[in-house]
Amino acid sequence: MNIFDATVPVLIHFLGSLSAIMKKGEAHCAAKKIDPAVMLSQRLYADMFTLTRQVQIATDTAKGAGARLAGVAVPSFPDEEKTFEELQARIAKTIDFLKSLDKTQFDGAETREIVLKVGGRELNFKGEAYLETWVKPNFYFHVSMAYAILRHNGVELGKPDFLAGAQ
Repeated sequence: MNIFDATVPVLIHFLGSLSAIMKKGEAHCAAKKIDPAVMLSQRLYADMFTLTRQVQIATDTAKGAGARLAGVAVPSFPDEEKTFEELQARIAKTIDFLKSLDKTQFDGAETREIVLKVGGRELNFKGEAYLETWVKPNFYFHVSMAYAILRHNGVELGKPDFLAGAQ
């Protein structure tokens, strides 16, 4: 398997899952007459990020991975989403960006130098290590946290919703 196949289709699949669980969250709010802004501001614990921020970080991780491994500039998405609809648009924009990448752009990505600035420090990776030890764990973490926040707040979700992608 090449690094493109280990990255782009997987990220697109789980962004589809994220979109689907967010749709269920929005439908739950409508059915239970819950203000969507309240749901989007939920978190599992006081020092954790909100549902909105979990979606923003998941999409940032996905677009950053695709861009860095393809050797192109990371698109900038301002963190201004306030509604389910705006978050869905962000997810769709991330998927569209990933779909715009060509497999040939990933030639040599396994050994490409990746430099990230995180929390005031610089992290250096080779492409494959970046994907396996940074991107995948962070991406899955934030998609899982979005799932957990929704589930914790009564949205009827199961493991198949997480694994299924967009249906």
